[in-house]
Amino acid sequence: MFTSRMKLAEVVQANFNTLSVINRFGIKLGFGDLSVGGVCEVNGVNIDFFLEILNAFHDKNYFPQDHLQSFSIDEIVSYLRKTHNDYMYQNIPYIEMLLEQLEADCINPDEIKLVHNFFNEYKDELFKHLLWEDNKIFPYAQSVEQAYLNGNNVKQVVEALRNYSMKNFLGEHDDIESKLNDINILFVKYLPPVYNQHLCIRILRELSFLERDINDHSRIEEKVLAPKVIEMEKFLLKQHE
Repeated sequence: MFTSRMKLAEVVQANFNTLSVINRFGIKLGFGDLSVGGVCEVNGVNIDFFLEILNAFHDKNYFPQDHLQSFSIDEIVSYLRKTHNDYMYQNIPYIEMLLEQLEADCINPDEIKLVHNFFNEYKDELFKHLLWEDNKIFPYAQSVEQAYLNGNNVKQVVEALRNYSMKNFLGEHDDIESKLNDINILFVKYLPPVYNQHLCIRILRELSFLERDINDHSRIEEKVLAPKVIEMEKFLLKQHE
């Protein structure tokens, strides 16, 4: 498990994929021999929250649900929003570029379009889901926290949660990561032979990484954000029965 005394460079060497998480905290490459704690201090990052997110991402069996719920909704939402930006402006466009390159390399590009079209359908569904969370779920969660902590707009929040609560969110939360696995299977089993196998492998790696990242992201939403908000909702409702 990663600790505050470890050099951040050692963390990256242990799991190169942690760079995506590190970047979401505004930490850029070039941290030299600084420890995890030192880098967080320089960048104004909450070391406890950073380590919990980093370790949960690194080890799928490590998930300190109770401790993660001790952090503020604003901290949790800020991280989740940054993952959304990564998906929409980095991961998905990069996979699209690779698929377009694969089509260009094929003698018969129509044979690749089945996979590409399936991916485009997934992208549209994913973006719709992410925007729904950005525009509705996250602002709602933050408003509940403000009402709970500071008494801000309590009546409006209580009125709103009687119509829609985080329990509704859990019921509507799509299993968006499993559909990436379907694309991977389609790619492996049914992609017609193509010349550039290395490009195919790169695409599969990107799809697999994105699937795991989204799974980690969804786990934070369902096991940390939603339960924390639900407890606050219960308190507010009880106070305003």
